[in-house]
Amino acid sequence: MTSTHIDVGAIDFDALGAWMDDQGLPGGPISGTAPVLGGTQNVMVRFERAGRPYILRRPPMHTRQKSNEVLRREARVLAVLRDTPVAAPRLVAAQTEREPVFYLMEPVAGFNPSTGLPEPHASDPAIRHRMGLEAAAALAELGRVDPGLLPGFGRPEGFLERQVPRWLKELDSYAQFDGYPGPDIPGLPETADWLARHLPRAFTPGVMHGDYHFSNLMFACDGPRVAAIVDWEMCTVGDPLLDLGWLLATWTINNTHVPGLPAPQEIVSYYAALSERDLSAIDWYAVMACFKLGIVLEGTHARAFAGKAPRDIGDLLHATTLGLFERAREFMDGSLG
Repeated sequence: MTSTHIDVGAIDFDALGAWMDDQGLPGGPISGTAPVLGGTQNVMVRFERAGRPYILRRPPMHTRQKSNEVLRREARVLAVLRDTPVAAPRLVAAQTEREPVFYLMEPVAGFNPSTGLPEPHASDPAIRHRMGLEAAAALAELGRVDPGLLPGFGRPEGFLERQVPRWLKELDSYAQFDGYPGPDIPGLPETADWLARHLPRAFTPGVMHGDYHFSNLMFACDGPRVAAIVDWEMCTVGDPLLDLGWLLATWTINNTHVPGLPAPQEIVSYYAALSERDLSAIDWYAVMACFKLGIVLEGTHARAFAGKAPRDIGDLLHATTLGLFERAREFMDGSLG
């Protein structure tokens, strides 16, 4: 998550204005600067120039190892999506040739349900039900984007085969944290074995978001429509059905933000009606998403033992991991069938 404090004054707005002039954007003084908080480790600042609002997205002031490369990838994806019907923030211009990398996008008119529901959403169960279907529809639209528009982006060859070994290796790496006793996750080996035995034989490569759940969605203020899918840091070319699995794996969490969502089976059926993809192995993708997300969250639990994360947060995420592996068992038992 973003720090609750962003030093807007540390940004050189004079240099930004000169760069915007070079891009042929409307000139004049920059005003109304304010931080945009939540959902990402990158810095986002809203400002206005010549009566037009912008969002600046750039790395944190103390750049992480891959900060600039992540933003290069995001800008590249958003540039491609700008010419598609996909609900994504509209890219205005990007500076990717030198560091720090940054880009400008148009503000999204919408809200994130993890911060609360406005009216009419809060009091209309039909809108909340429809929000779940619209999340599936927005994902199906992303799955229709031609991955050939992003040559060299990701490694789709062998993508599914790499998943279980990749995340077991990640889990093994947590042994580096002092005091971590190892993963106490019931069902871990059985889940890994099930995934290996039920690996889909083939898939159609596509553009995938990589972290598709309600906290990364903005919804229109006047209805159930997805206004924008945000935080494209994990985007790659792989199997878009893993995004659908991710949505299903996090469904109980999504329901805490938006009570009354459709059942997972209805989400799968709705997506299937909008997509030409083969959903016969959708249970595999849901299990895989639970497996991967559970291992990712266990990393914070491991770091907490070494004093590198708050212990209460580590314990909470470990409990979430256990819940995800229980959910994986439900999917393995055919709860989506």
